[in-house]
Amino acid sequence: MLHEVSFTSYNQRDEVQAWIYVPACKPKGIVQLIHGFGEHSRRYLSMIVYFMDADYIVAADDHVGHGKTAMVNEGTWGDWGDKGAHTMMEDEHSLHDIVVGMYPDLPYFLFGHSMGSFIVRDYITKYGDELAGVTICGTTGVFPHVEEAVALFDQDIAEGKGKESDGDAAATLMGWMFSRCQEGAKLGNEWICHDPNVQYDHANDPFDAFTKPTNNIAYKMFCEMILCITGKEWAEKVPVDLPIYNIAGDQDPVGQYGTGVYQVSNWLIDTGHEVITKLYSGYRHEIHNYREIQYDVYQGIVDFMDEVLESAR
Repeated sequence: MLHEVSFTSYNQRDEVQAWIYVPACKPKGIVQLIHGFGEHSRRYLSMIVYFMDADYIVAADDHVGHGKTAMVNEGTWGDWGDKGAHTMMEDEHSLHDIVVGMYPDLPYFLFGHSMGSFIVRDYITKYGDELAGVTICGTTGVFPHVEEAVALFDQDIAEGKGKESDGDAAATLMGWMFSRCQEGAKLGNEWICHDPNVQYDHANDPFDAFTKPTNNIAYKMFCEMILCITGKEWAEKVPVDLPIYNIAGDQDPVGQYGTGVYQVSNWLIDTGHEVITKLYSGYRHEIHNYREIQYDVYQGIVDFMDEVLESAR
């Protein structure tokens, strides 16, 4: 069963487009899937079907400025509104409430990839007590050059260029991600995956906003999102008893080739949390889109959720 739903964004401007995928069985839990920067939730259809086959309901939306949400709300590609860095996190909580209203009394998990993992990490500081567990995928600790980029975006905004897109400032924030891509930056997304077919699909997907300019206000919001989930100060706000599964590729520049992934886990461990950390050796950012390991990635997430449910019995 498929439900298509929409709701008013925290930004009070957009109608967020979302989907609830229900398996034809008695579900044992719910997974809310949170996509990354410049993409959309239906890039994860293979993962969604896998979770459904494991008896989980799956909920997902397209963020403001992204995917179907940007298409429905005309003129908003790369524009996230003006309500600040918690906009997407609050939107995810709105979707959570819709799903719980339709399917109450089921254990509720989050999965977030890349920026989606940042949103998850923001979410659990405020609403973590409502969850059974979370998977963060393709995350990082200290994000290089973020404070330098904020200063550049602040200058643009002060000059009345908030709705424009400063390519140089964006390059300061993200340009370093290509440093280990031997094939160079031809499409602009090579760092996500070695597979040229995945790169091509990502670059040419009409629902992707990755190759569409993100405006300077949104970029600043992205930077502020990162800053609010940095350090032990962030980890101390996360419920200590919340199960966390932290996964990534060790050739992922976002995760600083593994060091940023462990940095996040160490912040959590140092503040009393239990975290399972797994790195997939030889793989870049989108570990779930490598054909040779994608089902191992999916099954690892399912195993984590199943073990949480088993331990709660």
